[in-house]
Amino acid sequence: MEACVDRLVVVLTTVPNETRGAEIGKVLVEERLAACVNIVPAIRSIYRWKGQVEDDSEALMIAKVMSQGFERYRKRLLELHPYEVAEIVALEAAAVNQAYLEWVASSVT
Repeated sequence: MEACVDRLVVVLTTVPNETRGAEIGKVLVEERLAACVNIVPAIRSIYRWKGQVEDDSEALMIAKVMSQGFERYRKRLLELHPYEVAEIVALEAAAVNQAYLEWVASSVT
């Protein structure tokens, strides 16, 4: 059996605005659950919610975590997130600059 390899995971999450994203992102980095959280300040989201089509301004958080710490990251994000249903989409990186991967791994616990 192959040993479990810790991989870089990029996590996408929408939030109501840039300020709220920065607040959440800072906590996640301070608690060493994410190495980095980028905030894309202005996105437009069109989606169906409770039978209605919604059209809202939001911000996008892009977090870099390691796969072995993803579940702790996810649980803490859900505690901090203001939405009833938080978008948490984790994408495992297929290829990563080795030096960047080592930095991410050393930045999270």
